[in-house]
Amino acid sequence: MQHLPGSRGADGSGSAPVYNARDLIPNGHTAELVLDGQVYTLRITRAGKLILTK
Repeated sequence: MQHLPGSRGADGSGSAPVYNARDLIPNGHTAELVLDGQVYTLRITRAGKLILTK
């Protein structure tokens, strides 16, 4: 996990964890995330955008 300077949580307190998406996606393309037994795919596009799909 990497703290990014100047980043803050949704409430402005800075208490929410901050993750670098490239650290979550070590192969540079996709990572699978699991929430309540459901698998989601996080992908970095060629344009550098993030897409989360179920």
